[in-house]
Amino acid sequence: MDNSIFLAKLIGPYIIVIGVGLIFNRKLFRQILEDFPKNHALVYLSGLITFVTGLAIVLTHNIWARDWRTIITVFGWMALVKGIWLIIRPGAVEKMTRIYLKHIQLVLIPRAIMLLIGIFLTIKGYL
Repeated sequence: MDNSIFLAKLIGPYIIVIGVGLIFNRKLFRQILEDFPKNHALVYLSGLITFVTGLAIVLTHNIWARDWRTIITVFGWMALVKGIWLIIRPGAVEKMTRIYLKHIQLVLIPRAIMLLIGIFLTIKGYL
C-alpha cells in the first residue's frame, strides 16, 4: 500500500497541474498540438520518457484489485502503450493531431475526467 500512496501522491498532482494548465491555456494547448507532431525528435523523446514512466509504474505497481489502486495500474499501462506507440509510430501522431484539432471540444471531455482522477488520487495519497 505504501507504493500505491506514493504513486497517488506523484500522479495525482501531475494530472491536476496538466489539467489546470490545459484549461487556462487553451490557445497555447492548440498551438502545442499543431507544433508537436512536426518535431519528430520531440515526439520520439516524449515516447522514450512516457515508455520509461509507464514501465516503471507497471513493474512496481501492477495491482488489479477492486479498489482505487487499479487506477494507478491503468495509468501505468496507458503510459507504457502510449510510449511504445510514440517510439514505433511517431508519424501517426500527425494524423491523430489532425483529428484532435478538428474536434478540439471533444478533447476537453477526457481532460476533465483526467482532472477529476487527479484530484481523486491526490486525496487518496495525501489524506
